[in-house]
Amino acid sequence: QVQLVESGGGLVQAGGSLRLSCVASGRTFITNAISWFRQASGKEREFVSGIRWSGGSTNYAESVKGRFTISKDNARKTVFLQMNSLKAEDTAVYYCAARRDFATDLRVDSYDYWGQGTQVTVSS
Repeated sequence: QVQLVESGGGLVQAGGSLRLSCVASGRTFITNAISWFRQASGKEREFVSGIRWSGGSTNYAESVKGRFTISKDNARKTVFLQMNSLKAEDTAVYYCAARRDFATDLRVDSYDYWGQGTQVTVSS
């Protein structure tokens, strides 16, 4: 099994920044891609950004391109999401998810492991 623990959420004013972390433990060698998703109240969970453990190729949702940056530290099995120029519409619970397949994917049901989430609230 693989365990994922997110941290770094909080309350921030619009225009501010937050850095989320996702630490993976357990049988992490069976996973190849890690992504961040978010779910706002009353809405479906949506893809935010993803990265591969090997090589580090990344992708982003259009809504966060140019504002969010995903990165990783393989030695610490940690993935980060730097969020800048935050907007009220970024308010959501942010989850990290891992999958065995080699590419990141936008579909929620394509991920095998999920963290418990961390709340991000952006006040306008």
